[in-house]
Amino acid sequence: MPATIVETNKDKFSLIDIDPITLDIIENAMMNARHEMDAVLFRTAMSPGIREQHDEFPMIANLEGKMVVGQFGSFIHGFKEAYDGTIEEGDLFLTTDPYACNGAISHINDWLLLRPIFKDGRLIAYAAMFGHMTDVGGKVPGSLPTDAREIFEEGIRIPPTKIYKNDELQTDLLELILHNCRMPNWNRSDFNALVAAIRTAEKRVIEMAGRFGDDVFYSALDELLARNKRAMGKLIKNTVPEKKQFFEDYICDDGLGMGPYRIKCAMWREKDKVIFDFEGTDPQSISSINFYLNEEMFKMFCGVYMIMVFDPQIMFNDGFYDLMEVKIPHGTLLKPQEPAALSCRTHALGRIFDVLGGLLGQGDPDFLAGAGFSDSPHFMYSGYDKNGEWYQLYSIGFGGVPGKPSGDGPDGHSLWPSFTNVPNEFLESYFPLRIETYETITDSGGAGYNRGGNGLRMGYCFLEPGTISIHDDRWLTYPWGVNGGEPGRRSEKILVRTDGSEERLPSKCDRIEVGSGDILYFNTWGGGGCGDPLKREVERVEFDVRAGLVSMEGAKRYGVVMNADRRVNLKRTETLRARMAKKRGKVPMFDRGGDIATLKKRCLKETGLQPPRQPEFQTWALKVLEGGKAEASGSVKVKRSAGKKAGKKAVKKAAPKAKAKAKAKATKKTA
Repeated sequence: MPATIVETNKDKFSLIDIDPITLDIIENAMMNARHEMDAVLFRTAMSPGIREQHDEFPMIANLEGKMVVGQFGSFIHGFKEAYDGTIEEGDLFLTTDPYACNGAISHINDWLLLRPIFKDGRLIAYAAMFGHMTDVGGKVPGSLPTDAREIFEEGIRIPPTKIYKNDELQTDLLELILHNCRMPNWNRSDFNALVAAIRTAEKRVIEMAGRFGDDVFYSALDELLARNKRAMGKLIKNTVPEKKQFFEDYICDDGLGMGPYRIKCAMWREKDKVIFDFEGTDPQSISSINFYLNEEMFKMFCGVYMIMVFDPQIMFNDGFYDLMEVKIPHGTLLKPQEPAALSCRTHALGRIFDVLGGLLGQGDPDFLAGAGFSDSPHFMYSGYDKNGEWYQLYSIGFGGVPGKPSGDGPDGHSLWPSFTNVPNEFLESYFPLRIETYETITDSGGAGYNRGGNGLRMGYCFLEPGTISIHDDRWLTYPWGVNGGEPGRRSEKILVRTDGSEERLPSKCDRIEVGSGDILYFNTWGGGGCGDPLKREVERVEFDVRAGLVSMEGAKRYGVVMNADRRVNLKRTETLRARMAKKRGKVPMFDRGGDIATLKKRCLKETGLQPPRQPEFQTWALKVLEGGKAEASGSVKVKRSAGKKAGKKAVKKAAPKAKAKAKAKATKKTA
């Protein structure tokens, strides 16, 4: 049963015409309020993940729950459908459970706060914000276990709960929640900061409505949404073909030694509507790489991507959602069934943007960008210092952003434009470590007419014994290049011990013990190149060499020969480019660096790590995808098959064994 909104004033708002100047004033006031939410949060939160890296997402929505300004898209419709209770003046909701709010947040580290904004007894808007908490309990520090099998292993789950009632904090409930966290002081501070940011938005909304009038404010938000819909409608019609486009990409592994996992999507247009269908995506993993993808959230991902690529002048909000239809099969990697683990969902989240790029660019190759959004790497370091005090670091790493038709990809940049790095001085002041290296990795960006951004190398020297956890991907597959551009370099993690020995660490691991003096080199992937590298102006290649972004040897990927003084040898360059163009032949649209079978075959030699074995899936998940129903044999796991027919055969073969096993177990119990 959906939520019930309680209003003491039953008068309806009137929709009226808004003049352009008033609309512009309210639009900018709303955007300022959204940024003021950020400013309040950053100045009052304690955890570096929120305070320094800005791992948070604010939103102000209209009374129907459609986001007017924000960053991550609205989830309020799904929230109201999932919450069986009342929404009243003075309420403030807290939830961390993706399964209890239709994927409004995608893992339990994200604390989501939602505030209905009332004025004169009527609901007039919503304000919401969620931020990543450094720790929410669970089996490992940081609450992001790479080997979790169920969400219960990841920390405390909070269903949609009124943490404030009638503007009074439910103190006993908050204390119960904080009791389950390793960093309760940080969580308390971050919680209060989120509340303060939301109250700031509430204050600004009421001020705007009071200044212009409730009906004017209501109508202005409606027009901002309608304007976005009109603009996106034209964009969709001009850029999305009616013919189906297909694309797929892969999560390299699951932290349990299995992989890769396929994310597949089809896209086409029917009249004014664009449709995305994820049929063919692999079943949900038995590990924690599942990503509970909310359909509304995906629409926002898609809208933001299209706007940034095709027309950055459009103000994005939820107004265009009616123009998109998203189909995500249940029981898949992107729509797992409870209680599937979700703590490593960041890899699929990042890979969604690469899939979007591959889909949208096929219809118009002039707007096709390479891969490189790929992931959002996490690094965690924790333990007890020499004074016996607990320390715990959570931070996000950055990779190379892909080359695009309009220019080179940024080097060592975040997946999310508003994210920033944690300053090295902050890390060294508050944690027992020293930053030995902080630099972009020369030649790691894919060669192209527009170069892919270089990855980032960070050298963490640990000053106290502790344990580390790593979340990353793109170590087996490459960030692909497009229209002749080459793939970016893969990621790698190297731990150098004090005795000089080196260990190559997997991309997903927990509980790695480190000692004082050990150094971890955390190397992220480079972005894929865009366009023919043999056509890149030699002056640009020369600049990259002089800047240390491309080596003298790496310049040869562009067909450019450098002299010892780091200047281009034009004659030898012309000869080399002609020879390379003749040998290469036709320029491909996508260059993945090899198919999966080839990458696995070369894996050990190229990465120093064993290739992942074929994924195994639970029988019931395969049966659900085939249109069947989950049965008691759900604990049986079978290998992924190449196609539907093989999948059915595997299920039929496994089911009798499961039933026999269950029967034997029951007989033994009776005896």
